[in-house]
This record gives sequence, C-alpha cells and structure tokens, in this order.
Amino acid sequence: MSVNTANSDAPATGITAALTLLLATACGMIVANLYYAQPLAGPIGAALGLSQAATGLIVTLTQIGYGLGLLLIVPLADIVENRRLLVACVGCSCLALVAAAVSTSSATFLASSLIIGLCCVAAQIIVPYASYMAPDATRGRVVGNVMSGLMFGIMLARPIASFIAEVASWRLVFVLSAAGMAGLALTLRLILPVRAPRAGLTYGQLLGSMGHLVLTTPILRRRSLYQACLFGTFSLFWTTVPLLLAGPVFHLSQAGIGLFALAGVAGAISAPIAGRVADRGWIKPASYVAILTVAAGLLLSRFTLDGSTVALLLLTFAAILIDFGTTANLTLGQRAIFSLAPELRGRLNGLFIAALFVGGALGSAVGGWAYAEGGWPLASGIGLVMPLVAFLYALTDRTKSETS
Repeated sequence: MSVNTANSDAPATGITAALTLLLATACGMIVANLYYAQPLAGPIGAALGLSQAATGLIVTLTQIGYGLGLLLIVPLADIVENRRLLVACVGCSCLALVAAAVSTSSATFLASSLIIGLCCVAAQIIVPYASYMAPDATRGRVVGNVMSGLMFGIMLARPIASFIAEVASWRLVFVLSAAGMAGLALTLRLILPVRAPRAGLTYGQLLGSMGHLVLTTPILRRRSLYQACLFGTFSLFWTTVPLLLAGPVFHLSQAGIGLFALAGVAGAISAPIAGRVADRGWIKPASYVAILTVAAGLLLSRFTLDGSTVALLLLTFAAILIDFGTTANLTLGQRAIFSLAPELRGRLNGLFIAALFVGGALGSAVGGWAYAEGGWPLASGIGLVMPLVAFLYALTDRTKSETS
C-alpha cells in the first residue's frame, strides 16, 4: 500500500534502503531505453528499409524526445502529484516500446523512438523525488545511490542490447524492455508514497519561470557548465572508442567491445561516494577532483595506440576514470541544486540535465567528426579540452557555500 506524504514544504522524515534501491533500479531500467537502439541501429535500419544516412535518425529522434521531455515534462514534478506523473511516463514508455518491437515500417519505428525518448525523462523525475524524502543530512547519499542506478543503466544498456540481438533478435530487446516497464509501472503505483506539490502555478507559468531561474540562479549555471563539459567528454569517448577498438590498432570483435564497455560500469560506484562527500560539505573540492579525474582519463588514453595488452588495460583504466569523474560530478551537481528551494527542484533538475544533454550531443557529434579527420589523437585531444575548460571555470568560484 502507498503511504500519503505531505506536500513539498513538509520536512523530510527519511527514506528506507529498500525504497532507495527501488528508485535506483527504476532509474536504471528507464534510462536504459535511451541506449538500447544505439548498437542496433544497423540491423534495425536494414530490417525497416532505412538508408544508411537515415539510420542515424533512430538515435537522433530518441535524443530529441528526451531533450523535449526534460524541458516540458520534468518541470511538471513541481505542480503534479509525482507518483501519478511517474507511472504515466513509465506506462507510456511501455506502449512505445511495444510499438517499436512490432514496427514494420520506418515511420512507425521512428515515431516510437521519439516517444520512448520523451517518456524516459521519468528517470529525472525520480531523482528530485528521492531528494524530497531524504533529510538534508543524508540527501547527497540518497541522490548518489539513486544516480548509481541510473549510471548502471546507461553503461549496461548497449552491451545487453548487443548480446540479446546476437543470440535472438533486435525486436526481443524492445519486447523485454516493454515487459520490464509494465512491471515497473505497477510496482511504482503500489509502493511509492504520494507527493503532492503545493505550487499554485499553471503549466504556462511553470514553463515561463524556467528562463528566470537560469538568469537568477548562479549555482545552476555553474554546475550546468561543469557537467555539460564532462558529459561532452564522456559522450565523445564512448562514441569514438568503439571505432578505435574495432580498427587496426586493437582488432576487437563486437563482443570484445561489449566486454570493454562493461568495464566502464565500474565508474558508477562513484555516485554514492560523491553523495557522502557532498553531505560533509565538501562539494567544491570534490568537484575539482572529479573534473581532473576525467581529464586524467583522456590524457591516459592518448598513450594507448600501440595495440598491446598493456595499452588495452590502460585504455580500460582510462574509461573507468572518465566514468568515475563524470558520475561523481553529476551527483555533486544535483546535490548542490537540490539544496536550493524544494519547490523548484523539478525545474532545476530539468534545466541541469538539459544542459548535460546538450553537452553530450555536441561531444558525440564532434567526436565522430574528429575521429574521421584525425583519428584517436585528434578525438582524445578535443575530449581533453572540455574538462580543462570546466576546471578553469571552477577556479573562478569564489563562494564558500557548500552548495557551490
């Protein structure tokens, strides 16, 4: 049975370990839907008659849907009862996944991809939802634990999709995910406590307030730039490193590349660590460490071009460093913005993740171009610039607040 909670102004009484685990698992399951199609774009395009040029739309439309959802759906968490909003998003994603699985035309599949991306923003409703239930002293730890689930979902989605498609069919990936979403929607409906915000705003007023938040919230702007730079590097790395691994330097098979991606999952352990550090009031120095960790990973990756076993191990360690630093800084950033007015958390998180998403999209696009033009030296060099820009900007922060 669900338990009614008070509105967003009520003091947090705590969140159980079991509920935290449920929310972390839900985040991972939901966000994975954004990434299943990426390694399957070729087979899907061939099955549906898409040209090679148009195949890129499979991933692009999912990303466009997610970006729209961050700005149009996530802010609703500030005015709509949160459990109902979550269940609606997860339920719609289930229907969209079924439509994708049974699609016989490219138009149907692409429309489903857009809706899948739109509904996947449920993961970004869960994170502030968890923060409402956590008291201030442990909010960072709770957010970090939930974010670890999200990062596991991001990193595991591609290899899982590749392995399922290799032994069965790409359609089975979407069927299984749809079944998972149906079960998750029912579980969330039965278990999650109600959270009914008090904000007396219309939807138009809610969206109109977001520009004002950007202009008047320095912490949001600062943390957004940090994370846009780091996620840009993260996306550049994971877009181009499969090309390096499959190329003449390492000659890895698709299965080998999948195993390499699994190694990067180790970086997700940084989320709960960063959350605990943030609860101690060390957000600023921890951010420096996280940013420099990403830079170190890119720098290390530049010394892995001889194709040896040692080079592959160094590249794997570089991947872990990049994932570790990116995830840690994401948790630190959300802990910082969630320390602001509780009634704004939905909008603040939507704007923050939208900035991250823009950085990631740019990183992927630039990475593909750079690898085609100058190989790994150019791609990794550009990737190294982004965390250095973030670090230089971080040095301009003169505030002493733990929320910086």
